[in-house]
Amino acid sequence: MFIHEKMGNSYTPGLKVARRMVIRRERRLPLKGEVLVSSGAKVQSDTAVARTHLPGSVELVNVANPLGVDPKAVRKYLLKKEGDKISQGELIAKNPGLFGLFKSEFFSPISGFVETVSDATGKLTLRKEPVPLEIKAYISGMVEKVIPEQGVVIKTYGAYIQGIFGIGGETWGGIKSAVSAPDKVLDEGNLNESFSGMIVFGGSLVTLKALQKAVRVGVKGIIVGGIEDQDLREFLGYDLGAAVTGSENKGITLVLTEGFGAISMAEKSFQLLKESEGRLGSIHGATQIRAGVIRPEVIIPYSEEGIPENEVENQSKGFDLREGNLVRIIRDPYFGSIAKIVSLPLEPQRIQTEAKVRVAEVMLLDGTRWVLPRANIERIEE
Repeated sequence: MFIHEKMGNSYTPGLKVARRMVIRRERRLPLKGEVLVSSGAKVQSDTAVARTHLPGSVELVNVANPLGVDPKAVRKYLLKKEGDKISQGELIAKNPGLFGLFKSEFFSPISGFVETVSDATGKLTLRKEPVPLEIKAYISGMVEKVIPEQGVVIKTYGAYIQGIFGIGGETWGGIKSAVSAPDKVLDEGNLNESFSGMIVFGGSLVTLKALQKAVRVGVKGIIVGGIEDQDLREFLGYDLGAAVTGSENKGITLVLTEGFGAISMAEKSFQLLKESEGRLGSIHGATQIRAGVIRPEVIIPYSEEGIPENEVENQSKGFDLREGNLVRIIRDPYFGSIAKIVSLPLEPQRIQTEAKVRVAEVMLLDGTRWVLPRANIERIEE
């Protein structure tokens, strides 16, 4: 994570907030398939850009036993061979018995096809029908590059806000405010049916009742400063722990811009969202804090403005850590907490894992002090 160290300073990433920047997103199929758009084409968030078919699930069935035959002889009783299509409930094997007596039959439990027949066990491998999969553009913009049989790269120009934590997958909708200021709490009383299909932003906190009502009225996503961890746990029905998020199926996507607890949304982020009301935004809640960092994000394309020729795609900036800097803690048990750097010891220190690392002494808002690895904090962009 660190680029260089000098005289108690270090490089650490901050969360990105930009009013205008070039944004690129690769949209790639998990398996080879068909690309549906051409290079240079304009796309909307819900435009299908590529599709494929995922292999259906497999079911292993024993045919020899119900037919009452030797496994090695199963093939001669089959009415279907490898590669043949089958329908659920279709007769696929039959033992006529002796003189019409003791006959037995086997019907397919699924629709799909016969994949393999085992002469050793008398078992059939049946595979369900392939599952169609389409990938959407996710953001409105232009197809900058086509990756044959795999996907595309979408390029757009617009506002960008990087969150610290989130849940839920990709979604999009009109940006709409639910509160008047970045320090206001988003409660159930702030929401009604007019927010259906929208990406709603609040201020310092979203309550459990607000989340539950948002799902009921059809809100697609919520962007807010923070949430109480017990409310998130109750909403999900389980403790996330250190898992990668983004696959939760709770009917809504949540992006936290600041952390856990009631933390006013950064003024810059709130004003940017306020300026973007009525525009179509795209968000996802996928988060991974450990190796291979993934951050939730908010993208609000301004594609109708076009991309300035002299505009260079913004890269994440680095910041020198210094005493007095405000930082956010990005590891348990203080994940999401805001603190101020008290000191930056020059010499590496041994931590609980027995590793020797560069550390920072920080003071939390309640006045308590802790010594943490510098990899566990990030400077807040001001």
